[in-house]
Amino acid sequence: MSKFIAAIDQGTTSTRSILFDHSGSIVAVDQREHGQNYPQPGWVEHNALEIWQNIQSVVRGVLESSTAKLTDIAAIGVTNQRETTLIWDRKTGQPISNAIVWQDTRTDTICNDLAKDGGVDRFRAKTGLPLATYFSGPKIKWILDNLPQARRQAEKGNLLFGNMDTWVVWNLTGAHVTDVTNASRTQLMNLNTLDWDDEILRELGIPRQILPEIRSSSEVYGKANSLLPGVPLAGDLGDQQAALVGQTCYLPGEAKNTYGTGCFMLMNTGEKPVVSTNGLLTTLGYKFGSQPAVYALEGSIAITGALVQWLRDNLGMIDNSSDVEKLARSVDDNGGIYFVPAFSGLFAPYWRSDARGAILGLTRYINKGHIARAVLEATAFQTREVLDAMEKDSGVRLTALKVDGGMVFNDLLMQFQADILNVPVIRPRIAETTALGAAYAAGLAVGFWKDLDELRSNWGKDKEWKPAMLDGDRNRLFSGWKKAVTRTFDWVG
Repeated sequence: MSKFIAAIDQGTTSTRSILFDHSGSIVAVDQREHGQNYPQPGWVEHNALEIWQNIQSVVRGVLESSTAKLTDIAAIGVTNQRETTLIWDRKTGQPISNAIVWQDTRTDTICNDLAKDGGVDRFRAKTGLPLATYFSGPKIKWILDNLPQARRQAEKGNLLFGNMDTWVVWNLTGAHVTDVTNASRTQLMNLNTLDWDDEILRELGIPRQILPEIRSSSEVYGKANSLLPGVPLAGDLGDQQAALVGQTCYLPGEAKNTYGTGCFMLMNTGEKPVVSTNGLLTTLGYKFGSQPAVYALEGSIAITGALVQWLRDNLGMIDNSSDVEKLARSVDDNGGIYFVPAFSGLFAPYWRSDARGAILGLTRYINKGHIARAVLEATAFQTREVLDAMEKDSGVRLTALKVDGGMVFNDLLMQFQADILNVPVIRPRIAETTALGAAYAAGLAVGFWKDLDELRSNWGKDKEWKPAMLDGDRNRLFSGWKKAVTRTFDWVG
């Protein structure tokens, strides 16, 4: 009997492969970072061939470090940075350009032009999404409009589009597919039909033949070829939906928050989509095989962990990302400053592509410690704004927040998060919930796990932070944040 599920987690800054056993525990992990390319202000690109090389490296790495044999692996699950857009040659497999990353803002003009007829919510009723540079559809249009011969080759059927899940699955199995969660982030899929919407495709000028087939999040898409030969690839979820699955949020009203490059809160809303009136996204949560699709509300924050990396890489204020907590603890508070990290505009609940980053309230008193503390607090403040919007849309008052991702091991941040939300914050026993969710989807498809109750039994609490801040202090700090955010608007015309 097979012992493990292999997960491939293709993220914004790195790729990981993790082996999970039947209890959902990590058996082995390997990780490799890839380059971040910034050819112009506001542009962010990845080399997809480098990412594929890294995938091969980390998969081999977990096999070597675990001594697991091929026959020990029941299935492969894939999860990925969503919206990052790639087009490649159908015959050669060579990308026609670098992948355009979800943070990239070059499609601002395209989105503004589309919004002239119907506003930013022009497609929201069908897609659950506002017109924004975040999503894949406008990025596809930009590539077809700006790369020589791209549109002509696409119309002839010589090119393929995929988000990074499709790129990984295609390289592993030859299948050109995506799942409903990733498709729901393109701004091209109809939430009700779970198929590409012909009207939107016409409006954006995107040929249907370049798009992958939309499948469920948990089924066998094919068997791996040279890498893990013969092992079924049976799970595919966008990273934040994968974390929702990994956190076992299977009932309406259950929510999780993932702290990574950005920060993403998702709430399960059941089998019918809930259209937000408070700046949130309506998205697919997951779809297991032939079972009904489950929808979610999402609050997306562009820059959280990436802000810590910026302190490290651009300013040299810390040597390692983990050093930010020690630096932030060198002071008692933020010294009166707020850091609004609108490097690529603001996502939920504002959706302001005209905003840019700012540090507000600076005086000669401020030192590196205050800046580090303001960096961490920015993540917590943005999460509070998303939670407030989510409670208004859903009518559900959260009593606790499940958290995961790299930043949840920062005790100062997690305590401040609990304080500013005024609800307990709970870290699970297994914090790698994104990869775990992909593993769960794959394992359900091949019978490695029986049902959702079995997955729920794997979940356990590792640590809980309870709010300890006075209401007056909480209100004062959050009011200052809201004031700071408004100062970043209308920076780019």
